[in-house]
Amino acid sequence: MKWNTRKLALSGLALFSFAFSTSHLFAAEKAVLTARAQATTQVGFDVYLPLQHRDQLEQLLSQMHNASSSQYHKWLTPQEFHARFDMDDSSVSVIKQQLSNLGLTVTQPSSHRLHITGDAGTVERALGTTLKTGKFASGKQVVAATGSLTTPSALTQANAVVSGLSSMVRMRTHSFRSAKNTPDNRYGPTGAYWFTDLKQAYSFPSYKAYTGKGATIGILMAGDYNPPDMDLYFGHEKLATPKISTVNINGGAPPLTADAFETHLDIQQSGGMAPGASIILYNVPNLSDDNLLAALDQILSDNKADVVSMSFGAPEIFYTAAFNDGVDFTDNLRAYDDLFAQGNAQGITFVASTGDSGGLSAVPLACFDPTATSCGSAIASAQSPSTSPHVTAVGGTNLITTSTGSTTDLNSAYVRESAYADPLAFDIFFGTVATGSVWGSGGGDSILYKKPIYQYLVNTGNNTYRTTPDVSLHMGGCPNGVVSCSSDDSADAEAYDGQLVGVIGTSASAPDFAGLTALAVQRYGQRMGNENYYLYTLAGAQFLGLPLNVFHTGIPGDNGAFHTTTKGYNRVLGNGTLNGVNYLLSPFTPAAGIPQTPSNP
Repeated sequence: MKWNTRKLALSGLALFSFAFSTSHLFAAEKAVLTARAQATTQVGFDVYLPLQHRDQLEQLLSQMHNASSSQYHKWLTPQEFHARFDMDDSSVSVIKQQLSNLGLTVTQPSSHRLHITGDAGTVERALGTTLKTGKFASGKQVVAATGSLTTPSALTQANAVVSGLSSMVRMRTHSFRSAKNTPDNRYGPTGAYWFTDLKQAYSFPSYKAYTGKGATIGILMAGDYNPPDMDLYFGHEKLATPKISTVNINGGAPPLTADAFETHLDIQQSGGMAPGASIILYNVPNLSDDNLLAALDQILSDNKADVVSMSFGAPEIFYTAAFNDGVDFTDNLRAYDDLFAQGNAQGITFVASTGDSGGLSAVPLACFDPTATSCGSAIASAQSPSTSPHVTAVGGTNLITTSTGSTTDLNSAYVRESAYADPLAFDIFFGTVATGSVWGSGGGDSILYKKPIYQYLVNTGNNTYRTTPDVSLHMGGCPNGVVSCSSDDSADAEAYDGQLVGVIGTSASAPDFAGLTALAVQRYGQRMGNENYYLYTLAGAQFLGLPLNVFHTGIPGDNGAFHTTTKGYNRVLGNGTLNGVNYLLSPFTPAAGIPQTPSNP
C-alpha cells in the first residue's frame, strides 16, 4: 500500500502527516479456493475444549461482581479455575487417543487447547470434510474445509471447537488515518488530540492522584512496536515512556507492518491515560482466529494483565455457514467467550472496540467475489469480540473542546460531542463494491449471546440479546472515502515510523477506556473483572435520577442503523461517554487540568 502524504509544518517539534489513500490493507478477507488439497499436504489446526459446569461459572461470576456477596472480587488463579471448570484429564485423554488412532499428531499447549497436525487426506477422513487450497488477495495461501465438519465421536460428545480450517480471516483493526486537513493538536477545537487533551476533556484524574501505578495493561494485536516512536509520542507531552514488554505468540509479527499501526495507537492511548501502568503487548502474526485464541489462552496462563485492550473485530454473521462454504464457525465465538469468562473469573477486564462501520458492519457474501461489479448494500451486524457478555464494548464520538488555535493556550476543556455517521463513497472496510457503507460508532444486537444480567439495569431496547456498545469515548471521523467531512470531525495524534499522524477509530476509544480501567485498579487496589457490572450499576443509578454525573448523555447522532437518545442507553454510544473522576466514584479527586501542566503532563 502506498500512502500519499501532505506534511504540515508544526510550530516546534516535527511534522504532522495526514494520509490520503485510495487503498487499504484489508485484514478481513475471503480466500479464493481452487483445487482440492493434495493428500500429502501437511495441515495444522486447533481444537478448543469447552468449559464445564458453565451455569455454575456464570453464577459464580455474578457473585464475584456483587458487592454484597461473600465471593465479591475473590478472583481465581488459573490453577483453581482449571480444577473447577476445565475438562478433566481422563476425558481429554480419550479425545487425544481417538485423534491419535485416526493418524493425527496431537500436542496440548494448554488445558483449553489441543494442536493437531497431519496430512490432508488423514484430516479429511477424520473430520468428514473436503480440504481445498486457496489464496487471499494479500497472497497468503490457506488450506480450508468446505462443507460441514463431521468430527470424531469424542470431539462431538465433548462439544469441542475446531479452529484454523477457515477460508476467511474475519477480524480487522478498527483504525484509519485521518484524511482531514487538520493542523497539529490543540490548534483547533477538533484536535488532533493528544492523550492529555482527552484526559482534560473527560475529567480523568490528575496525574498527581492516579497514574495506574501497579496495574498492568495487556494489548492484543498483530505487529511489534517501534521504541523510538514511543519516545517521540510520550516525549511530546514531556512524559517518560511507560514500561513496555512484548510476548510473541506463534512467532509474532515485526514492527512497522500494516497492523502495527494499530499496535502503536493502542499502546500510546492506553499508556497516555495510565502512564504509571506497565504494558504487555501480546503480538500475533495476524488477526486469524487461531492466532487470537492462542494469544488469549496465553494471557490467561500468564495472568499478568489486569485489563486487556482489543482494537479489532469482525461481524458476527461472518462466522455463520452462509459465509463459510457451508461450515458453521460460530463455535469459534463460543471458544472466545469461554476464554473471556475464565479471564473474568481471574479478575481480568477485557475491552474491545465496536468498530467504525456504524451499525452496518458487514457486506453480502457476493461482495467477496473479486469479479463482482455490484453485490448489494452494507448490512447490519454487531461485531465480535465486543459482543461477548464478558467484554466491555467501547464505541465513539467526535469531541469538541475549547481549543482556539493558540500555540500557547493549550486548554482543551469539554464543550460537546456528536456521533453522526458519515456516508462513504465506497467500501473502505473490506475493499468490495458494496454500497451504503458509513463511518460511525459500531453498535447493534448480537445474534448469539443472550442479554446479560447487568444489561437489565437499563433499557437497552432489546430484552432478548446482548447489545453494544456499553460505553464510548472519542473516536473521530473523516477517513478517506467519506462523501464529505463534517466540521465536527476530529482525530487523535499518533507517532508512527518517525512521523506524527492523525488517526481515527474506536481503536482509539477502546485503549482509552483500558487506561481508565488501570486507574480504577489503582484506585480500588484490586482487579475489576467484568467491568460491565460496575458500569451498568452506575448507569442505572444515574438514569434513575441520582446526581452521579458519570455519563455524558443526550449526545446527538446515529450509526446508520440506530439513533442516539436524549436520555439513557442507545446502540450508538451505549450508556454515553465518561467523566473520569466521577466514574471512579472519586468526585473530590482533582481532575487533569490543562495539558503539559503538573496535573496533566
